Amino acid sequence: MKIGVAGVGRIGSMHATNLAALDDVDQLLLFDPAPGRAEAAAREIGATAVTTVDDLLAADGVLVATPTDTHAAMVRAALSAGTPVLCEKPLAPDLSTMSALVEEIERSGVPVLVGFQRRFDPDTAEVHRRMRDGSAGSAYLVRAVCHDHLPPPKEFIATSGGLFRDCLIHDLDAVPWLLGEPVAEVYASGSVLVDESFREAGDVDNAVVSLRFAGGAHALLSAARHDPVGYDCRLEVFASRDTLTVGFDERAPLSTVRGGPDEPWTSFTERYHDAYVREARVFLDVIAGKAENPSPAREALVSLRLAEACEESLRAGKPVGVGA
Repeated sequence: MKIGVAGVGRIGSMHATNLAALDDVDQLLLFDPAPGRAEAAAREIGATAVTTVDDLLAADGVLVATPTDTHAAMVRAALSAGTPVLCEKPLAPDLSTMSALVEEIERSGVPVLVGFQRRFDPDTAEVHRRMRDGSAGSAYLVRAVCHDHLPPPKEFIATSGGLFRDCLIHDLDAVPWLLGEPVAEVYASGSVLVDESFREAGDVDNAVVSLRFAGGAHALLSAARHDPVGYDCRLEVFASRDTLTVGFDERAPLSTVRGGPDEPWTSFTERYHDAYVREARVFLDVIAGKAENPSPAREALVSLRLAEACEESLRAGKPVGVGA
């Protein structure tokens, strides 16, 4: 199978490396608008650099990891070529643009997967199975944390989309997906505690979010741009028949009074390596018609709608109702 990767920055290079290691990938094409970047990445992993998007879209499928503001255009180009897509989140920078794009995707019939890697994490997927088949019972409360080890580069802050759209959006996708019911109300609060660069960009670097689901369950989410111990991403689901956890392992960056982990997770790419590899394998299976799309474009509307509601709540200082 011939697969293309658009954008070989930090996360695109990771995806390219993962794809190059898969037996089903016979040829890997790399494209990046930055001069020389695709060629350098191709030399490292034995791939082929191409100079145009048209050349890239001749592949059997393409993974989009270009800057966020180019995602919609790249996906539309792939739809025109009839090329299946795995696109890094978000599909588009705002809800109206994404809504229009989702309609185009569904009319085209071309498979488009959105890269919410937690859906492909084996432990998170097992929690999803137990919640959906009823074995864990009905949800009472979900608690989730997503704390970066080190703050992102200052040049990234202004273009990130903000803490809710860049970081918390993973929880805003995963938690409703796990519970299988809509969110009715959102309350968000945030502060700048790490670096004034976030305030200058109109952002926060620490935030908490409360979600109230239509059935009455709640979720409490936290996100932070700095954790001195390591990269911390954990989840707890308290339900009527069981309490399920994800991320409480020997590398969780938690220090007790008796000490901390010897080798804590340091980044999301390390913590979710297996999930990213599984995501790539599932993409190939979807292209081949062997698997259903586990992360379709329409479901990505949920997390962006919630992220926008978080921003509104933060500005207003009060809960915000969320429509269907």
